[in-house]
Amino acid sequence: MSHPRPLHSAALRLHLNSRLLRMSFAGTLCACAVIPPTWAQQAPERAQYTIAAGPLDIALSQFAAASGVTLSFGSTQTQGLTTPGIQGHYSFDEGIARLLAHSGLQARQEGVGRYSLVKIPSDSTLELGATTISGAALGDTTEDTGSYTTGPMATATKLALSSRETPQSITVITRQRMDDQNMRSLEDVLKNTPGIAVTKAGPHRATFYSRGFTVENLMTDGLSNDLSHYLSRDMNSSPDMAIFDRVEVVRGATGLMQGSGNPAAAVNMIRKRPTATPRVTVTGSAGSWDNYRTEFDASSALNESGTLRGRVVTAYQSKDSFQDFVSAERSVFYAITEADLNEDTTFTFGASNQDANNNDSWGGLPVARDGSDLHLKRSTYLGSTWEYWDQDNTTAFSRLEYRFANSWKMLLSASKSWSQLNMLGSIPMRTWQSDFVEWGQNIGRYEYKDQQNSYDGYVSGPFSLFGRTHELVVGASRRELTFNGKGLPIDVETNTNLYRPTGIPKPDVSATPWTQHRTSQQEGTYITTRLNLSDDLKLILGGRLDWYEYDVDTRWEGKSSASSLPNKVTRHLTRYAGAIYDLDAHHSVYVSYTDIFRPQTELDAQNNALKPIEGKNYEIGLKGEYFDASLNASAAIFRIDQENRAKELNRNLCTPRGTTCYEAAGAVRSEGLELEINGSPAPGWELGAGYTYSSAKYTKDSNPDNVGRLFSTDTPRHIFKAFTRYQLPGDLNRWTIGGGLYRQNTIYKKGTNSADAPPPHAYRIEQKAYTVTDLMVSYKASENVDVRLNLNNVFDTHYYQAISANTDYGNNLYGAPRNAMVTVRWEL
Repeated sequence: MSHPRPLHSAALRLHLNSRLLRMSFAGTLCACAVIPPTWAQQAPERAQYTIAAGPLDIALSQFAAASGVTLSFGSTQTQGLTTPGIQGHYSFDEGIARLLAHSGLQARQEGVGRYSLVKIPSDSTLELGATTISGAALGDTTEDTGSYTTGPMATATKLALSSRETPQSITVITRQRMDDQNMRSLEDVLKNTPGIAVTKAGPHRATFYSRGFTVENLMTDGLSNDLSHYLSRDMNSSPDMAIFDRVEVVRGATGLMQGSGNPAAAVNMIRKRPTATPRVTVTGSAGSWDNYRTEFDASSALNESGTLRGRVVTAYQSKDSFQDFVSAERSVFYAITEADLNEDTTFTFGASNQDANNNDSWGGLPVARDGSDLHLKRSTYLGSTWEYWDQDNTTAFSRLEYRFANSWKMLLSASKSWSQLNMLGSIPMRTWQSDFVEWGQNIGRYEYKDQQNSYDGYVSGPFSLFGRTHELVVGASRRELTFNGKGLPIDVETNTNLYRPTGIPKPDVSATPWTQHRTSQQEGTYITTRLNLSDDLKLILGGRLDWYEYDVDTRWEGKSSASSLPNKVTRHLTRYAGAIYDLDAHHSVYVSYTDIFRPQTELDAQNNALKPIEGKNYEIGLKGEYFDASLNASAAIFRIDQENRAKELNRNLCTPRGTTCYEAAGAVRSEGLELEINGSPAPGWELGAGYTYSSAKYTKDSNPDNVGRLFSTDTPRHIFKAFTRYQLPGDLNRWTIGGGLYRQNTIYKKGTNSADAPPPHAYRIEQKAYTVTDLMVSYKASENVDVRLNLNNVFDTHYYQAISANTDYGNNLYGAPRNAMVTVRWEL
């Protein structure tokens, strides 16, 4: 097996990172002496309050406004609750306690002037003036809760809503579940997320699908990165999960928050934030194929008052593979500071870097002429030892939160990312009338760079109308992308023997005939409101206007080869509507409509760009919330119509005649069912499970034979995913056991061999239905040390995690054989 190459220019960065780590660690040790922060010790000040008896939510909003603090809570927490009000002089602690008396709720302080509502644990007693609870509660972070579900989230509408309050299918993969299943990358997370299918066009070219369509945007803390072009996906390494608290996934059209894209899903990664309480965690792992990983995570207040907080996270992983010669290494660095500038203002700034070096090929394994499996060993590697696929991703981000009176707030966010790819690799390529034992290679050397800027700002808060409290969000966003790429593709007739591969000498790849420059900008304004029509009925309405520009120039040896006309979309309207009706204390039904647009560069008969593709999502569902919201369940039926897809016209209608042109008339319809449950059915037991059926078919296409056929045959229609953990009771409570199951139906690709002499031969490339089983066991060795064993693919199932699109190139990729990893975690 080969070993990872040095990190090149990253060596200096790693040296600097190590110095920063030492300084951060020293700062953390110093900060450990600061317990507790000053804001938790301040003497109470008394104020005059005049709050009438009535609905609890209205009274709390009035109290927060009069106190000059931000009090966050979901409407379901206070639904149906009333308060006798307060009259007179009270401290904040006394006033909030009297308003919440007998409600089962209490306030938890999150920072200077910031509070949230949480349920009173069943084993605690509320005392007058108490504002801090013991034990974990579900709030806006999942770290340290031990839960597979969470509290309010804002990915769908910017409104802080629980899963039950959101009129769309939504899944949250929490920190606890990521740790239990040893999820180290976003690809790992989405493989285990209900409703998401993962396929690949090469070892490092993962594409995510939801409801039959490609996910084209990845969000981080609500800010989007555009991955609509496959070249942008190539250079963005699957984000490492060491720096994230959770991943929120909203399925269906999500244009209200993202602007352009497919009606697939919004994937929002939420970063870890600094804590005022000192903490240090060191994690080490060792697994199959020399897979070694270390993580360091330190967080603390950085001043005595606790108004300045910081956190630093680093990770390094080095591993070989079940494939011959393949190896990889990855380094991660993340630092964030959070400062309370005053009682109303919090400023956040941070940066991260992920550097991944992969000794791996561009492609995978081929199939026989008819598409059947060649039964190659899973260790087969058809590339050469000089191949590599290196990605470097750096991001800087900032956020400013200002809290107005009356529980209103303003949030301004910005991020800038730099991504880079350097690759030299090969794909097995069939030569003319090949006997499928001897193969050639398509070799490519490419260098890509892109820069993406993303900005978002909004104000939100409650307002009163017709005696009820409602919520409003008004905001604007902008994102920009600049891409530059260059490279060389060549074909080499190597006569590679599939059963005795040896690799080839490195060819001359010094030429750079191919170049591309691409830019895009998108600006949008949006508004969302949640209307509290009655105690049981809520209506969410939203709209967005977008301005979009796109331009690309592709050249071969300096001559334009595949450039599009500049494309503009002006004042495109995106709509959102959802209604939620509470059937009882635990169940709600909902109905929603959402849409999204996707610009396209194909030209019509008059050489104008086609109007955007429209994706319209219709959904109806039932949601349940049990055991004080620690368990959430949902069932949904959906239909998506994607209209205005480019449909090729008769060439005699094009200008000039004989060229290729299109009309915006193609259509695809996706229909399906989603069932999901997440959370704790019983003490010590966490469960996350989901079943999805999704069938996308052509309803209009330039090829009439396609109408009624599946739109994407190489993504599964039936997927079942589940994982559960259980902490043993009594004297065995140091032990936790768990297991997972993944099941999907048969996938395939079929067509005719383009490289065959006439007549062409038909092929069908297929991966039959399969099941993969995982197991986990952990042991709490001491108060500070946990040991965990993950055993994956327990029954050593042989399967392809991705299949080739045709028989001309080899892109079949095996799933990993049985493997194991042991993890030791120490936390102070």
